[in-house]
Amino acid sequence: MTRSHRLPFVKMHGIGNDYVYVNAFEHTVSDPALVAQLVADRQFGIGGDGLILIAPPTVEARALGATVRMRMFNADGSEGGMCGNGIRCVTKFAIDRGLATANPLLVETKRGVLSIVWTCGEDGKVCDATVDMGAPMLECAKIPACIEGLSAAAHCVAHSIDLARFGTPNWFEHARVEPRMTLVSMGNPHVIFDCAQVSKIDLAAVGPNIERCAWFPDRINVHFVEWTSSNTCVMRTWERGSGITLACGTGATAVCVAGVLNGRARSITAQLPGGALLLSWPDDNGSVYMTGSATEVFEGEVDLALLERNRRRERI
Repeated sequence: MTRSHRLPFVKMHGIGNDYVYVNAFEHTVSDPALVAQLVADRQFGIGGDGLILIAPPTVEARALGATVRMRMFNADGSEGGMCGNGIRCVTKFAIDRGLATANPLLVETKRGVLSIVWTCGEDGKVCDATVDMGAPMLECAKIPACIEGLSAAAHCVAHSIDLARFGTPNWFEHARVEPRMTLVSMGNPHVIFDCAQVSKIDLAAVGPNIERCAWFPDRINVHFVEWTSSNTCVMRTWERGSGITLACGTGATAVCVAGVLNGRARSITAQLPGGALLLSWPDDNGSVYMTGSATEVFEGEVDLALLERNRRRERI
């Protein structure tokens, strides 16, 4: 980017999980991995958990009824498979700005074409959405995960582990983390740990160790969960490629699935630092559903060449 390149954008969030959104129907982003790193920087850019492009669907997805395509990039530039909070905001962007009108809206993702039912507030703008997140994937090969003692086809549910492998020998004692983990993929990989006091987890210290553990060849999203009843929980997340986030929609969906697999309710309320999500997995062979808000913060225009020059200067 040697010349000025001004790119219109909208900043949006789903219960604090914030991204920079670009209308790729109208604007070309030739290097979205680099742009994600530039705009997501909270000190020298716009700030956010990453970049989401709202684009025309592929021919194959259009044949399935999709009218919008979502591509999401984490703050480190890596492309993610899905973002539950992000897809609600994609729906709001597309409906509020007239890119689509259907309800339910069908959106193409790397997970496939997903269906979103949306509702409007008093201002006539989309405020909430329920996403059909698809069925969970549980086989180790599909997470993906390579764990001693588990075959590629095995499910990793409440699998006993030595927690000390992820950090200092006592990191888990204050929070009373249970020495078991459950793995779920919702188009991106998640590991879930139950604990007694989620607030006592040093997430910044242990999150990167788990994310990059050799067991997880594509890295992994990390969630610690405190169950306050059979159908309510508090959770904290270390997100693959972005770090600590206020919310993770696919993560909350995975927590719902893990809860069912470990004997809890099929419908739950998950309280994340940014707000609450409602999750339901009615049938072992069916989809998981997630309901939550979508909020627009502001819109503007950013000079990508200027951001890149500033980034280089800061590295000197």
